[in-house]
Amino acid sequence: MKVIDVYQQYFPAECPWNGTARRAASVKLTAESEEGTVRYTVSVSFFPHSDPEDYAVPDDAYAERELYREKGHRSRKRERAFLEDIRETAGGLAASLGGEIDWENPLREARWG
Repeated sequence: MKVIDVYQQYFPAECPWNGTARRAASVKLTAESEEGTVRYTVSVSFFPHSDPEDYAVPDDAYAERELYREKGHRSRKRERAFLEDIRETAGGLAASLGGEIDWENPLREARWG
């Protein structure tokens, strides 16, 4: 299986989870391909971010939504469409965990794959 993070960015966020305040979130659009099938997901992971260098992302405050799964290959056009809606999709995932993302003040520049 080939897994590519098409987009990833870190944002300030708030999410109380498992007795620990989570102060940041990682938002990703991921493409996976295997045996002629492509799958796209959006995911949100909240993490403590206890200092400016803390980007250790645990896997317990995590939500994911599958956007697409079909025979075929990666499509830049499809990826652009998913990215247009990523804030809405990731915001819904964040809310499902009891969290909120500060979209206006990213902690780092976006990474593109």
